[in-house]
Amino acid sequence: MEIKAVKFRKNGFYCQPFAFGGEEGKEKFDLNIRYRGSLQNYLIDTGSEVILVDTGLPAGTPEEVPDEKSLAYTGENICGYMEALTSLGYKPEQVTKILLTHKHADHSGELRSFPNAKIYVNSDEIGVEELKDIPNLVPVHFTDGPYYNFPACQKIAEGIYFVKAKGHTNGNSLVVAEKEGRFYMFQGDITYVDEALYENKLSIVYDDLPAARETLDRVREFVSNHPTVYLSTHSPQGYENLEANRIMDLEHPVPTVWPEVNFADKKASGKYVCSICGYVYDPAEHDGMAFEDLPADWRCPRCKQGKEKFNKA
Repeated sequence: MEIKAVKFRKNGFYCQPFAFGGEEGKEKFDLNIRYRGSLQNYLIDTGSEVILVDTGLPAGTPEEVPDEKSLAYTGENICGYMEALTSLGYKPEQVTKILLTHKHADHSGELRSFPNAKIYVNSDEIGVEELKDIPNLVPVHFTDGPYYNFPACQKIAEGIYFVKAKGHTNGNSLVVAEKEGRFYMFQGDITYVDEALYENKLSIVYDDLPAARETLDRVREFVSNHPTVYLSTHSPQGYENLEANRIMDLEHPVPTVWPEVNFADKKASGKYVCSICGYVYDPAEHDGMAFEDLPADWRCPRCKQGKEKFNKA
């Protein structure tokens, strides 16, 4: 079994209020403390199958233009998701299965590009807007019983498990691959940065706060009791952990490497993009209404997050 990172954005950041403020509130944390961000999903090559864990942003999603008040910034493009996959030596038609951690577009954006793949998704997310009209969806009902301290799982292939992990979204899941005595845990947004796992903090993005807390507790218990390589989507520590084959040790955190943040002037288009789900607000599609003129309580039509989660594009 080979595990590879599909890298498509770099040099992003997540501010401490965003990454840590889910339970105590954003105001308890420092907006000027930023952790490194990136975007990557993962590929599992079993030798007989090519399995993807999530499928990146949709092609053409614009880059964001962050400023000093931005809570999150997904980073600058390395390339599109499909180009990143090709750079690893794989073609879309080789992919047999896709395991979707959750519905948001930075995880589900290119599902339509894999016509031969069965797309496994928590049955609780079947019918959501992001997955409408996508063929080959396989609803997962988690009928294979517990996976260690997690109450419900579905075995996907030998040594690969799809695990119910509600909270960030109501249909959130994680994936675990077992290889040579280690557990490779692929998680979407249970934490955005590894520092949040070490510090036992929830992000401000969740559908169900009590469930998110329960899931984070289970993740921390699991990695405390099993040699786990923790593979995040939004932190470069995800692929760094993979490349170093590094076991997560909650008692001895990997030292934080602080991002180099440059708020250089970039020309903004008038569009805004949601840093959570990738939804693009284009005034031309809303009768010319500028984003700045939307009501303060306006929310993303896709993921229902507030205006503060949007950046200029």
